[in-house]
Amino acid sequence: MNIGFVGVGRMGANMARRLKDRNFHVTAVYDTNRKVATDLAGEFGCAACQDLAEVTAQSDVTFTVVTDDKAMRNIFSGTGDNLLVNARGKLFINCATISPQVHVDLEKMAERAGAQSLEACMASSITQAREGKLYLMCGGTEAAFRKAEPVLRELAATVRFIGKAGEAAKVKALVNMVMNINTAGLAEGLALGDALGLDLKTLREVFSQTGAASRVLETDGEDMQNREHSCFFSAAHAAKDSGIALELARQLGLELPLAPREQYERMIAEGLGELDKSGIAELTFKDRHKHSGDRV
Repeated sequence: MNIGFVGVGRMGANMARRLKDRNFHVTAVYDTNRKVATDLAGEFGCAACQDLAEVTAQSDVTFTVVTDDKAMRNIFSGTGDNLLVNARGKLFINCATISPQVHVDLEKMAERAGAQSLEACMASSITQAREGKLYLMCGGTEAAFRKAEPVLRELAATVRFIGKAGEAAKVKALVNMVMNINTAGLAEGLALGDALGLDLKTLREVFSQTGAASRVLETDGEDMQNREHSCFFSAAHAAKDSGIALELARQLGLELPLAPREQYERMIAEGLGELDKSGIAELTFKDRHKHSGDRV
């Protein structure tokens, strides 16, 4: 089986490395950042394609790990060059967090081209991608899922088939929305604890043993305390993902007052968008110092 990757940033590159370790043939990579693609191609000894259609030609299965709805639509329907050129018989596994409707539309486009598509939404980060321990939620036809399943099992500790196209993306939007709410809540709790003069290590330990415990506390609590925000999941992506959930709610006439899109958009406005999502603590600690008169 020949594997291609479109989008070889932090997640895509480490997924590709994992599959290569598992003796899959990664034959083609593509990224809008040409250097990123050529560097990874040099590491693998494969093609760094300049055209999307070339990735399709060299691959039986192509993983896409791109940034947003616009990027996803472009790689599948761009004028002149796109992944669906001569795509009959090919399988596309789309891993980006995007709007559910885009997955629905892409499935129809792939079917018209004689190809298959599957959404494989990831609820994990860079380390899990490299180690083959992703949590994958899949949506599409059962036939596409069964075809993709052997390779997905090499990437993931858990692979769940959620249902038809778009359904897994809905679940992923809610996963990230709740994660982002937990992240913002933890940042506020630690900032208030700091303002009260509490020892934050002790506070985190108490949180972990009470109803304040959360997965976010495990992954981000120490980083928030130490102001260490190396990027595993950027604030810019958190803002985008919160927006997806808010749009789904808007379509149903629902309000989600806790979804923290504004805080992450403020991070972007202040030049902090490429910090990890835990960097939301920077805003909270900054506001605490501003109102208390302390120096940041």
